[in-house]
Amino acid sequence: MASALFMEFVDSTALSTALPTLSVAFDTDPIHLKLALTSYILALAVLAPASGWVADRFGPRRVFMLAMGVFLIASVLCGFSRTLPQLVVFRTLQGLGGALMTPVGRLIVVGSAPRDKLVSALSWFTMPALVGPLIGPPLAGLILGVADWPWIFFINVPVGLLGMLAVSRYVPELPQPHPGPFDWKGYAIAAVAIILTIGAAETLGVGLVPVHIQMGMALVAVGAIALYVAHALRMKKPVLDLRLLKLSTFRASTAGGGLVRMGLGATPFLLPLMLQVGLGWGPFEAGMVTIGTGLGAMSCKPVAPWVIKRLGFRTTLVGSNLAAAVLTALPAFFRNSTPIPLIVATLMVSGFVRSLQFTAINAVAYADIPREKMSQASTVAVVTQQMALSVGISLGALMLHLARGSGDLPLTPDRFLLPFLAVGVVSSLAGPLFRRLPEDAGSRIGGRAVS
Repeated sequence: MASALFMEFVDSTALSTALPTLSVAFDTDPIHLKLALTSYILALAVLAPASGWVADRFGPRRVFMLAMGVFLIASVLCGFSRTLPQLVVFRTLQGLGGALMTPVGRLIVVGSAPRDKLVSALSWFTMPALVGPLIGPPLAGLILGVADWPWIFFINVPVGLLGMLAVSRYVPELPQPHPGPFDWKGYAIAAVAIILTIGAAETLGVGLVPVHIQMGMALVAVGAIALYVAHALRMKKPVLDLRLLKLSTFRASTAGGGLVRMGLGATPFLLPLMLQVGLGWGPFEAGMVTIGTGLGAMSCKPVAPWVIKRLGFRTTLVGSNLAAAVLTALPAFFRNSTPIPLIVATLMVSGFVRSLQFTAINAVAYADIPREKMSQASTVAVVTQQMALSVGISLGALMLHLARGSGDLPLTPDRFLLPFLAVGVVSSLAGPLFRRLPEDAGSRIGGRAVS
């Protein structure tokens, strides 16, 4: 199941590394290339609300295989893009495949793992997703050194085909109860809210659309959210079951994890631009340095379940959140005079802490979810995660635009001070939400029991 995550993360991290090259190929400003990142996330977030119902109705294994096929076809089409609008369209198609791959894959793992093994299962499930960011940047640098940028997308084909073969051979059919009629009205309202929320964040402050249109989008988005909340509380089986937020563990994971993922979403956009445009490094050198994040994340996975069991979910989340927020902001101070070993060490520690944090966030979400509600919980979690990632990219781009000032001044290293500090502060806002968790939160799935 994790082969899909591996493919997605190789693709996204390689694309982030190649943004400066793509800006030359498409003759556009590097900041505008965030459309290639957010279009994928937007498509994923819009279709993701239906993923739980689709998996229950047609079978998780069948849906997962179909999603991987769509992702591979879209990857090939991205490689044949010749303009930024074409790339955005095909990245959107990739997002439609990813919208079913990620939540359905997680649903299969969460639904199959025993409660006392859930933390360990999720930790190992996401391990290949950490190898993706480890391989993605240097792979992109190598590809750009010996070939052209389309091969960043073509490399998905062998990975995806091997993954589909493995899934067809080893993943059994998992019979699911019929989910009942689809909540079309709720889905339409939720889709409008998601599109307008991400659209308003995407265009904020960068002059792409007039201010009055931005304000209109924001107001309609707020109205659509309020309308959906009222609709969901009346429905027995809404497309996004907001009643799950009554559970403190799921609420902390969803709300706090959303703030943390805003920082996670902004970093892959900001860091390659800073290293390649701000510091003037080549794509291969930048990719080799950012490999430290993946190494740190991988080294954490085997020990994360032990740390959580020893300290408990609440202590782990609060401590790792504070450390991760500081480490997210530290690249703001990277300069050409900064020793490269120090940069690599900072990124390694950041990867370790983030990996610990996300293992805890992902696992505690399902601590108190009944087995029959797993698909609904997975759907709500994925939608909020993808919206947070998209808003995080837009936040980073907006801060960079403001730091750049008028007249499109060069992206010198000092321009990145405000963006990295801003995303670090936003990430730290999750801390108070994690502190509200009870001390024994998640003890049934591997957290520390309190007598």
